[in-house]
Amino acid sequence: MATSSKQYKNVGEDLWKSRTEKINAELFTLTYGALVVQLIQDYEDYAEVNKQLEKMGYNIGTRLIEDFLAKSGIGRCADFREVGEVVSKIGFKTFLNITPSITHGIAPTQPSSKHDGAAATQASGSTFTLTLDENPLAEFVELPEEALQGGLWFSNVLCGVLRGALEMVQMQVQVDFISDVLRGDESTEIRVKLVKYLEEEVPVGDD
Repeated sequence: MATSSKQYKNVGEDLWKSRTEKINAELFTLTYGALVVQLIQDYEDYAEVNKQLEKMGYNIGTRLIEDFLAKSGIGRCADFREVGEVVSKIGFKTFLNITPSITHGIAPTQPSSKHDGAAATQASGSTFTLTLDENPLAEFVELPEEALQGGLWFSNVLCGVLRGALEMVQMQVQVDFISDVLRGDESTEIRVKLVKYLEEEVPVGDD
Protein backbone atom coordinates (compact mmCIF):
# COMPACT_ATOMS: atom_id res chain seq x y z
CA MET A 1 0.00 0.00 0.00
CA ALA A 2 1.30 3.44 -0.90
CA THR A 3 2.52 5.69 1.85
CA SER A 4 -0.04 8.37 2.70
CA SER A 5 0.56 12.12 2.51
CA LYS A 6 0.14 12.33 6.29
CA GLN A 7 2.87 9.72 6.82
CA TYR A 8 5.23 11.64 4.52
CA LYS A 9 4.46 14.83 6.46
CA ASN A 10 5.33 13.09 9.73
CA VAL A 11 8.64 11.84 8.27
CA GLY A 12 9.49 15.38 7.19
CA GLU A 13 8.70 16.77 10.65
CA ASP A 14 10.86 14.13 12.33
CA LEU A 15 13.81 14.74 9.99
CA TRP A 16 13.71 18.49 10.57
CA LYS A 17 13.61 18.05 14.36
CA SER A 18 16.52 15.60 14.27
CA ARG A 19 18.81 17.83 12.18
CA THR A 20 21.66 19.12 14.31
CA GLU A 21 23.28 21.39 11.70
CA LYS A 22 20.44 23.93 11.39
CA ILE A 23 21.56 27.34 10.18
CA ASN A 24 20.13 30.61 11.50
CA ALA A 25 17.27 31.48 9.16
CA GLU A 26 18.04 35.21 9.01
CA LEU A 27 21.73 34.59 8.30
CA PHE A 28 20.80 32.11 5.58
CA THR A 29 18.44 34.61 3.94
CA LEU A 30 20.94 37.47 4.04
CA THR A 31 23.75 35.26 2.69
CA TYR A 32 21.62 34.13 -0.24
CA GLY A 33 20.54 37.72 -0.92
CA ALA A 34 24.19 38.82 -1.03
CA LEU A 35 24.91 36.04 -3.53
CA VAL A 36 22.12 37.21 -5.85
CA VAL A 37 23.31 40.82 -5.63
CA GLN A 38 26.86 39.74 -6.52
CA LEU A 39 25.62 37.79 -9.54
CA ILE A 40 23.66 40.82 -10.74
CA GLN A 41 26.77 42.95 -10.46
CA ASP A 42 28.91 40.36 -12.25
CA TYR A 43 26.59 39.61 -15.17
CA GLU A 44 24.43 42.75 -15.50
CA ASP A 45 21.86 40.54 -17.22
CA TYR A 46 18.89 39.13 -15.30
CA ALA A 47 18.34 36.22 -17.68
CA GLU A 48 21.95 35.16 -17.13
CA VAL A 49 21.54 35.55 -13.35
CA ASN A 50 18.51 33.24 -13.50
CA LYS A 51 20.62 30.74 -15.43
CA GLN A 52 23.52 30.94 -12.96
CA LEU A 53 21.22 30.52 -9.94
CA GLU A 54 19.65 27.44 -11.54
CA LYS A 55 23.09 26.03 -12.32
CA MET A 56 24.24 26.55 -8.71
CA GLY A 57 21.06 24.90 -7.48
CA TYR A 58 21.62 21.94 -9.79
CA ASN A 59 25.08 21.35 -8.32
CA ILE A 60 23.65 21.58 -4.81
CA GLY A 61 20.80 19.20 -5.65
CA THR A 62 23.10 16.50 -7.00
CA ARG A 63 24.84 16.46 -3.61
CA LEU A 64 21.85 16.94 -1.31
CA ILE A 65 20.00 13.92 -2.69
CA GLU A 66 22.50 11.47 -1.20
CA ASP A 67 22.12 12.98 2.26
CA PHE A 68 18.36 13.08 1.85
CA LEU A 69 18.04 9.43 0.83
CA ALA A 70 20.35 8.28 3.62
CA LYS A 71 18.46 10.14 6.34
CA SER A 72 14.90 9.68 5.10
CA GLY A 73 15.13 5.99 4.23
CA ILE A 74 12.75 6.64 1.31
CA GLY A 75 12.80 3.95 -1.36
CA ARG A 76 11.90 4.18 -5.04
CA CYS A 77 8.63 6.03 -5.65
CA ALA A 78 5.84 4.20 -7.46
CA ASP A 79 5.08 7.09 -9.80
CA PHE A 80 5.66 10.80 -10.36
CA ARG A 81 2.70 11.71 -8.16
CA GLU A 82 4.45 10.06 -5.23
CA VAL A 83 7.67 11.90 -6.14
CA GLY A 84 5.79 15.16 -5.73
CA GLU A 85 4.49 14.15 -2.31
CA VAL A 86 7.99 13.24 -1.12
CA VAL A 87 9.48 16.48 -2.47
CA SER A 88 6.85 18.72 -0.86
CA LYS A 89 6.35 16.99 2.48
CA ILE A 90 9.82 15.60 3.21
CA GLY A 91 12.37 17.32 0.96
CA PHE A 92 11.37 20.93 1.59
CA LYS A 93 10.64 20.27 5.25
CA THR A 94 14.01 18.60 5.84
CA PHE A 95 16.13 21.38 4.36
CA LEU A 96 14.02 24.56 4.58
CA ASN A 97 11.46 23.75 7.30
CA ILE A 98 8.53 24.54 5.02
CA THR A 99 5.87 22.30 3.48
CA PRO A 100 4.59 23.65 0.15
CA SER A 101 1.08 22.63 -0.87
CA ILE A 102 1.03 20.50 -4.00
CA THR A 103 -1.26 20.23 -7.01
CA HIS A 104 -0.87 17.28 -9.36
CA GLY A 105 -1.49 17.57 -13.08
CA ILE A 106 -1.24 15.40 -16.15
CA ALA A 107 0.83 16.62 -19.08
CA PRO A 108 -0.01 15.54 -22.65
CA THR A 109 1.74 12.26 -23.46
CA GLN A 110 3.73 11.58 -26.60
CA PRO A 111 2.59 8.46 -28.47
CA SER A 112 5.36 5.90 -28.46
CA SER A 113 5.73 2.40 -29.83
CA LYS A 114 8.59 1.69 -27.44
CA HIS A 115 8.70 1.65 -23.64
CA ASP A 116 4.91 1.67 -23.33
CA GLY A 117 5.19 0.90 -19.63
CA ALA A 118 7.34 3.97 -19.01
CA ALA A 119 4.97 6.11 -21.07
CA ALA A 120 2.03 4.91 -18.97
CA THR A 121 3.86 5.71 -15.76
CA GLN A 122 4.77 9.14 -17.11
CA ALA A 123 1.12 9.81 -17.94
CA SER A 124 0.11 9.12 -14.34
CA GLY A 125 0.59 12.60 -12.93
CA SER A 126 3.57 13.82 -14.91
CA THR A 127 3.52 17.37 -13.55
CA PHE A 128 3.08 18.85 -10.12
CA THR A 129 2.98 22.42 -8.88
CA LEU A 130 4.38 23.45 -5.51
CA THR A 131 2.84 26.51 -3.85
CA LEU A 132 5.14 28.08 -1.27
CA ASP A 133 3.11 29.88 1.38
CA GLU A 134 6.44 30.99 2.80
CA ASN A 135 9.85 31.20 1.18
CA PRO A 136 12.88 31.46 3.52
CA LEU A 137 15.05 32.69 0.65
CA ALA A 138 12.84 35.71 0.06
CA GLU A 139 12.33 36.98 3.62
CA PHE A 140 13.12 40.71 3.96
CA VAL A 141 13.45 40.97 0.14
CA GLU A 142 11.88 43.59 -2.09
CA LEU A 143 12.88 43.58 -5.74
CA PRO A 144 13.66 46.89 -7.45
CA GLU A 145 11.65 47.79 -10.53
CA GLU A 146 14.65 47.13 -12.77
CA ALA A 147 14.83 43.50 -11.56
CA LEU A 148 11.10 43.04 -12.09
CA GLN A 149 11.31 44.41 -15.61
CA GLY A 150 14.41 42.32 -16.30
CA GLY A 151 12.61 39.09 -15.38
CA LEU A 152 14.62 38.07 -12.30
CA TRP A 153 13.43 34.93 -10.52
CA PHE A 154 15.06 35.63 -7.17
CA SER A 155 14.77 32.09 -5.79
CA ASN A 156 15.65 30.28 -9.02
CA VAL A 157 18.25 28.23 -7.14
CA LEU A 158 15.34 26.08 -5.91
CA CYS A 159 14.52 25.03 -9.49
CA GLY A 160 18.10 23.87 -9.94
CA VAL A 161 18.11 21.95 -6.66
CA LEU A 162 15.01 20.02 -7.71
CA ARG A 163 16.36 19.31 -11.20
CA GLY A 164 19.73 18.13 -9.89
CA ALA A 165 18.28 15.95 -7.13
CA LEU A 166 15.73 14.24 -9.36
CA GLU A 167 18.27 13.66 -12.13
CA MET A 168 20.37 11.68 -9.65
CA VAL A 169 17.42 9.31 -9.17
CA GLN A 170 16.90 8.84 -12.92
CA MET A 171 14.32 11.50 -13.65
CA GLN A 172 14.89 14.26 -16.17
CA VAL A 173 12.62 17.13 -15.25
CA GLN A 174 11.91 20.68 -16.30
CA VAL A 175 11.49 22.99 -13.31
CA ASP A 176 10.29 26.59 -13.56
CA PHE A 177 8.88 29.32 -11.39
CA ILE A 178 5.48 30.27 -12.75
CA SER A 179 4.71 32.99 -10.18
CA ASP A 180 6.39 34.79 -7.29
CA VAL A 181 4.98 37.15 -4.68
CA LEU A 182 8.20 39.16 -5.02
CA ARG A 183 7.07 39.99 -8.55
CA GLY A 184 3.60 41.06 -7.45
CA ASP A 185 1.89 37.69 -8.01
CA GLU A 186 -0.66 36.36 -5.54
CA SER A 187 1.39 33.25 -4.80
CA THR A 188 4.82 31.70 -5.28
CA GLU A 189 4.60 28.58 -7.42
CA ILE A 190 7.11 26.16 -8.92
CA ARG A 191 6.07 23.73 -11.64
CA VAL A 192 7.93 20.43 -12.04
CA LYS A 193 7.38 18.52 -15.28
CA LEU A 194 8.66 15.02 -15.93
CA VAL A 195 10.46 14.94 -19.26
CA LYS A 196 11.52 11.31 -19.18
CA TYR A 197 12.91 8.56 -17.01
CA LEU A 198 16.63 8.08 -17.50
CA GLU A 199 18.34 4.76 -18.01
CA GLU A 200 20.54 3.76 -15.09
CA GLU A 201 24.17 3.88 -16.11
CA VAL A 202 25.94 0.54 -16.14
CA PRO A 203 29.53 0.77 -14.81
CA VAL A 204 32.19 0.28 -17.47
CA GLY A 205 33.23 -3.37 -17.65
CA ASP A 206 29.89 -4.72 -16.34
CA ASP A 207 27.67 -6.78 -18.58
